[in-house]
Amino acid sequence: QPRRPMNLLVYLVLFGWIPVVLYLFHQLPVQRALVLSFIGAWLFLPQASFPLIGLPDFTKMSATCYGILLATIIFDAQRFRLFKWSWIDTPMLIWCLCPVLSSLTNGLGLYDGLSAALEQTVTWGFPYFLGRLYLGNLGGLQQLALGIMGGGLFYVPLCWLEIRLSPQLHRWLYGYHAHSFAQTMRLGGFRPTVFMEHGLMVGVWMMTATLMAIWLWRAGTFTHLWNMPMVGLVLVLGLTFIFLKSTGAYVLLVLSVILLFVVTRSRTSFALWLLALLMAGYLAVGTTGLLTPASAQQIVATTRQVTGPERAQSLEFRLNNERILATKARQRPIFGWGGWGRARVYDEQGQDISVTDSLWIIAFGKHGLVGLVSLMTALVLPILSMTRRIPVANWTHPAAAPVAALAIALFAYSLDCLVNAMVNPVFTLAAGGLSGLAVQDVRRRVRYPRPIRIRPPGPQPSHSRPTSTQD
Repeated sequence: QPRRPMNLLVYLVLFGWIPVVLYLFHQLPVQRALVLSFIGAWLFLPQASFPLIGLPDFTKMSATCYGILLATIIFDAQRFRLFKWSWIDTPMLIWCLCPVLSSLTNGLGLYDGLSAALEQTVTWGFPYFLGRLYLGNLGGLQQLALGIMGGGLFYVPLCWLEIRLSPQLHRWLYGYHAHSFAQTMRLGGFRPTVFMEHGLMVGVWMMTATLMAIWLWRAGTFTHLWNMPMVGLVLVLGLTFIFLKSTGAYVLLVLSVILLFVVTRSRTSFALWLLALLMAGYLAVGTTGLLTPASAQQIVATTRQVTGPERAQSLEFRLNNERILATKARQRPIFGWGGWGRARVYDEQGQDISVTDSLWIIAFGKHGLVGLVSLMTALVLPILSMTRRIPVANWTHPAAAPVAALAIALFAYSLDCLVNAMVNPVFTLAAGGLSGLAVQDVRRRVRYPRPIRIRPPGPQPSHSRPTSTQD
């Protein structure tokens, strides 16, 4: 919550964002308008929320989703008829609806369940649905990749300003710090937050923007962009990213680049499936309690030798909290404890003694195995399914490179959800777009989508039909 009263600008930009979205949809191609609406709101609107009677709190992302849905009704209503339900949408549907069963099984009532399900739908379901509706083709996903990279470039001077002067932009513009200022100090300097809630969010965002730039440059999708050479944009983003002091994001970027090179050189998606299985194994260990205190201490000791005492202490704190939270969650393993802090751990005096750092433990505690499995499947399944549509051997092709970069970025975000709880609807938007591409033009009698075989650059036979990247 804000520490100071919000100034007038907060009200103006939040409640004025819906008219801005309508204007963008009226003036621009719909895919570009969608991407600009999401990324513009995520990067620059304030961290604030306003309660609405009978609806989830009004935030910058709910305003964006309401505005886009309204713009679609006004300017592009026929698009709703293009949406075709598919099996790939089932995990997201379950994730959005499981709060109802969580509330009912805990005696919290139907109204509480429907209210929580509506909030979950606005946070997760709407961005996914809009991605499915608008971005399920090569052109739409390229617009999203460019939007993320462009957003990163817009953040470059703002990040350097806050590295030098400390995170102050949100306070200067909107009147208050979005988060605890103490958490902005890192490694003898400042970690920027700009207009996001936490520096970790900025780190993951700039990691994603840098990944987009590296892979689009590597694949030759663009040699120049906005009258600037791509190699220069890569260097600018990469240098800024290094100075963000976000060690977790460093690991994610290195892993993402290695993963892209491994799958394209090996021409097989085995590494993606292996990583997905490792993630599932980690969650299985965490939810079943197989990680004993003795094993946790061994992991912490190894971490201390590799990375130093600070990171080891942070890991020990995280593992201890996740262990007691998972123990509480296993008391209601199927649908969880529901809302109102019931999944947290309290001492005999009723004081909360637990810290929920990771998204997976929050999902497991509130909505049980049903919620956890549906959430992680909704994030990972579009990536694995998309590899059947565009084989990894084609991921270095200029037309397929944006899809490949977004798929790996979504994988990196899924990994980050194992250690952090930073909800970013732009990644959910990407999941919807990848799902739309994965099931595009699938006939009922065809079990799997036919792969898109992208032809190499050069003359094509006169009877060939090039793949369209337009909406």
